[in-house]
Amino acid sequence: MIKKEILVFIFVGVLTVLIDFILYQYLYLYLTFNINAAKGLGFCAGTSFAYFANRFWTFGDKANVSGSIYRFIPLYFFTLVTNIIVNLVVLETLNYFLYIEYIAFIVATACSAVLNFLGMKFYVFRSTKI
Repeated sequence: MIKKEILVFIFVGVLTVLIDFILYQYLYLYLTFNINAAKGLGFCAGTSFAYFANRFWTFGDKANVSGSIYRFIPLYFFTLVTNIIVNLVVLETLNYFLYIEYIAFIVATACSAVLNFLGMKFYVFRSTKI
């Protein structure tokens, strides 16, 4: 069961990251938003998609767990802050690398993806049955 959840989570995650990445790039590179604001808005757009996709596809058998949205919001707020901080730290630490915006995006996304899977699996969509 967990193997299937991980595979579906990865697929949903790829779609989520595409939403995040496209918006991040568009806002930062084309509309010249502040990089932290662009990263945050991209992450939030991906988050909206991720909640519903993971609720119905990844953890569908637990989708009706009472209060899941109220656990999802603080989890994603925490991972949003983590994502922005990791992105910023990588940008500042490795600022001499070519394509650093892409490297920082990938590292920040990987960190938040691991935290999101664990949080959704064991906290957001957990079964309250004993």
